[in-house]
Amino acid sequence: MVEWYDWFVYASFATYFASAFFPKGNETAQLLNTAGIFAVGFFMRPVGGWLLGRFADRRGRKAALTLTVTLMSGSALLIAVAPTYGSVGYLGAFVLLVARLLQGLSVGGEYAASATYLTEATPPGRRGFASSFQYVSMTAGQLVGLGLLIVLQHAMTEEALKSYGWRIPFAVGAVAAAVILYLRRSLLETEAFDEQERAPEEAGAGRGTLRELAAHRREAALVVALTMGGTLAYYTYTTYLTKYLSNTAGLEKSTASLVSFCALFAFMWLQPLAGALSDRIGRRPLLIGFGIGGTLGTVPLMTALSRVDGFGGALALSLVGLVIVTGYTSINAVVKAEMFPTHVRALGVALPYAVANALFGGTAEYVALWFKKAGAESGFYWYVAGCAAVSLVVYVCMRETRDAALSRRESAPGDVPAHA
Repeated sequence: MVEWYDWFVYASFATYFASAFFPKGNETAQLLNTAGIFAVGFFMRPVGGWLLGRFADRRGRKAALTLTVTLMSGSALLIAVAPTYGSVGYLGAFVLLVARLLQGLSVGGEYAASATYLTEATPPGRRGFASSFQYVSMTAGQLVGLGLLIVLQHAMTEEALKSYGWRIPFAVGAVAAAVILYLRRSLLETEAFDEQERAPEEAGAGRGTLRELAAHRREAALVVALTMGGTLAYYTYTTYLTKYLSNTAGLEKSTASLVSFCALFAFMWLQPLAGALSDRIGRRPLLIGFGIGGTLGTVPLMTALSRVDGFGGALALSLVGLVIVTGYTSINAVVKAEMFPTHVRALGVALPYAVANALFGGTAEYVALWFKKAGAESGFYWYVAGCAAVSLVVYVCMRETRDAALSRRESAPGDVPAHA
């Protein structure tokens, strides 16, 4: 939760610190600049996925999880103390960029390490349910950030928030991440990784290497393709939603923040329900449901959201979008982990997922604002729908992964997953 709070709080508070790092002018242009730095952080995620995915496959899931939160704590502190444009010019934006790159490095490894840990640490037949808690914790991190934003919006004036109030959430994140670093040191390693450590000759020096991942290039390509539509839709209906409701629909910033908070709260509780459902009926039906909903529903939903004039309508439409996205978010981590063997599982999840996130998820806000600035905002809706359509083709053609064995014990005769 803390790791993802630090990652998402950037987007939540961007409307307040955008003017602190760039020259005064058009608000959309300032948001475009901060969204560009937000997107650059995503392009560091493949590097983090490669380095920290390899680290997790060679040193263990626990060690990787400890390292990622250390990086996140340092980057949050860097943003909290970054100088503004008014005092040092563009040097402040450069500090913001460096911090965002470190966050991208951290999250690039965090996603894979946590997805792999949750999947390997759970008995067959309950992996979908257990792995769904990755998005529960991710969403909880967003909610904490949005909750703090709402509190500060009511406790401080907009001028105070733009002056210094935006630094508060990053300082809180830095301290909280340091606490989590201490807690993660007590984690137990997974059985699948321990099995590998006891029989290192099975993978040898190939553990977590790009050469070994190349032997599973079909699975890696599948991860990119199945992530493409899901990650773009997820960031559209979560991190970009607050800006969209205030900048396009014209809602007050405080109202837009409250809509996002309530929608995400409901979305969080949908994850384990959908994850448990996938343990019964399989992963593909949920993915296909998302693909159909994302392809056919994005354009009318986003068009309707652009015309809302109050809290109730905005919340209802946002929930519809997030229900559709749940078909992807609740199980995407377990599906990817179930595709790869232990010695390359973390890297196999991390690198292709991070590439897809950099290309589609991380650029979602930037592309949306680019279309808006160009006077063709509806083009973004069709872009999201088109990416969902590509992923839908993959979901229809891919194999079911629910019954994959992740360790020798699970492969033993008679050890059959229980889905009832």
